[in-house]
Amino acid sequence: MWWSDYWPMPLMFFAPAMMIIFVVVCLAMIFFMVRSVMGRRSRGRDALDILRERYARGEINQAEYEERRRFLGTT
Repeated sequence: MWWSDYWPMPLMFFAPAMMIIFVVVCLAMIFFMVRSVMGRRSRGRDALDILRERYARGEINQAEYEERRRFLGTT
């Protein structure tokens, strides 16, 4: 089988290196997918932003705005 002058040494380094690269790429993909999902979740509007928008559109008056803002615990 190994009667020729063929030396399999390069393949002995190439295969583990490719496996390490494959694992790193998979971990990077998982990291970025989780990060994008968590980023979308945290970019939502909070209650104070919605309250400000409703006040700006005239859906609520200043008294209601102040009361609800105090209820939300902001100054």
